[in-house]
Amino acid sequence: MPRLSFLVVLAAVLANVFAIVPAEQQEIVQGVSSFSDNWRWETCGNPTDPIHIQSIEVSPDPPEKGADLTVTVRGVADKAVEEGAYADVTVKVGAIKLLHKEFDVCEEARNANVDLACPVTEGDHQVIHTVRLPKEIPAALFSVNVQGYTVDDEDLLCLNLWIDFRKKFFSW
Repeated sequence: MPRLSFLVVLAAVLANVFAIVPAEQQEIVQGVSSFSDNWRWETCGNPTDPIHIQSIEVSPDPPEKGADLTVTVRGVADKAVEEGAYADVTVKVGAIKLLHKEFDVCEEARNANVDLACPVTEGDHQVIHTVRLPKEIPAALFSVNVQGYTVDDEDLLCLNLWIDFRKKFFSW
């Protein structure tokens, strides 16, 4: 089964968001959502968006500082994802924007060493991405918004994610 490059970007972004340490500090339409004591996600797009996230899992849950974190994203593509598709990702702590970056979906998939080629076909897909979490994660509530677009600037996907690093599972 080919892997969907947008899911690779999403898995990589989500895994890396768990690993964010700022240099300065060391609506639901489809109703799809998942909750944990320390994180949750929900779709914010339209039912007509061509990418539908079915599940996002993290392991271990809750994440452990200084350990590997594996993010598994499952989804469905209603149409092919062409070269040039991109994702705008915004990461905030409260009202403070830590990151706003545009990612080329196919390029990020290639950089993640995933065996796929754009265009990616329609169908069910799963992507697994692992990252090592730093020990110095600040105690904060992070919010992430991912807006995906086709090469023609049409909506591809919208996802909101919240990660709470204030919880007790982190030993300070």
